[in-house]
Amino acid sequence: MTNDVLNQATDKVKKLRRSRTDKMVAGVCGGVAKLLGVDAALVRILLVAATLFGFGAGAILYLACWILMPEED
Repeated sequence: MTNDVLNQATDKVKKLRRSRTDKMVAGVCGGVAKLLGVDAALVRILLVAATLFGFGAGAILYLACWILMPEED
């Protein structure tokens, strides 16, 4: 019985993964957009703004996510 509850709970958990279908470079923005339930273009615009106004912090964050985030199945 506890295994059934655990399986149902893990099925409902959203996982942060790089997108294979909605990607321009590595799929990081597509994966974040899917997790948050927003359009990937909005995430891309926010990332560019963070890169321009944050002295490159958005680009460093993107590279770190590219390396650390697994690709979706």
